[in-house]
Amino acid sequence: MGQVAVTVNGRSYEVACDDGQEDHLVRLASYIDKKVAELVASVGQVGDTRLLVMSALLLADELSEAYSELTALRGDDDEVPDSGPVPDSPVNETLVAGIETLAQRVEDIAAHLEQG
Repeated sequence: MGQVAVTVNGRSYEVACDDGQEDHLVRLASYIDKKVAELVASVGQVGDTRLLVMSALLLADELSEAYSELTALRGDDDEVPDSGPVPDSPVNETLVAGIETLAQRVEDIAAHLEQG
């Protein structure tokens, strides 16, 4: 099992991950740090816990939007306005597969963080 130090809001955290996933985890932490920095710029330093919760909510919102787009592309959502069927194409299939892969990775990372 790999371990990597990541920095969020100027604080370093040691996080365990699967071997070979270290670089990916560093990129994810960098993305989270960027979200925290955006929040600090708009609301100030309101405490690490509050900033991380707010960042998690922003990321959950992004993931929710991605799931909604995936659902719309699949044609599974009755609430999506009927603009006709989405044609099956290699681009759409690749996009759907990519979103599913990303969603699974986020869920796997969340599970690792809950265990740690």
